Amino acid sequence: MNKPRFTVVIPAHNEEKYIGKCLRAVISASEYVRPDTVEMIVVANRCTDKTVSIAKHYGARVLINDEKCIAAIRNTGVRSSNGEIVVTVDADSLMTKHSLAEIREKLESGKYIGGGTVPMFDRMSVGIAVSSLYVAINLLPVMTKNGGFVSGAMFWFYKRDFEAVNGFDAALISLEDMDFALRLKKYGKRKGKKYGTLKHSYVLTSSRKFDEFGDWYLIKERKLTKRIFTGKDRQAADSFYYDVR
Repeated sequence: MNKPRFTVVIPAHNEEKYIGKCLRAVISASEYVRPDTVEMIVVANRCTDKTVSIAKHYGARVLINDEKCIAAIRNTGVRSSNGEIVVTVDADSLMTKHSLAEIREKLESGKYIGGGTVPMFDRMSVGIAVSSLYVAINLLPVMTKNGGFVSGAMFWFYKRDFEAVNGFDAALISLEDMDFALRLKKYGKRKGKKYGTLKHSYVLTSSRKFDEFGDWYLIKERKLTKRIFTGKDRQAADSFYYDVR
């Protein structure tokens, strides 16, 4: 393998149902760049299932981080990456086939510091649609902080810029992704670059939280949802993310 141009970092906690699909999507997207320059890193977090063996089967490098902190988990993967361009995607999400090519095009244009993409659920219902709108409304003040808009779902950036903004903030229990995006955007502005959103690519993400809790769960548990949005509520994050299964 030549020196990786891309590293795709995937945090994973007991993801045997999804990790193979996620990695196959990365492999498919790599066909539109140079497959031999795409590195895949799976950061296994407290896995007790077949996640690690499946990840290795698909050629991913597996790292271990057992902290209950998604920011620290992401940082472990990015800081161990060999690629110049880093992409982070969740284990239950699938990048579309032109994602890496579009990311390369945007970064090589010199106009973008990095960015995110648009997520789409693998199924939709009235409850999911209303819940998504509720989440968007609550996150809007964060996503539009300091003017403009920051997208999330799948983040892409040069590793050197990740290091320049000190990565994801491990002091945050949740919303570490939006915090990172805002700091990356601010750093890019100083460099005369924009924070971008992929236009032709997206991520297809599982609706498993709705499958587990119900399509209206976020509406019924509005207090819990708002506690998660503070980014610092350990109990809320544990009940929704870390101690679900």
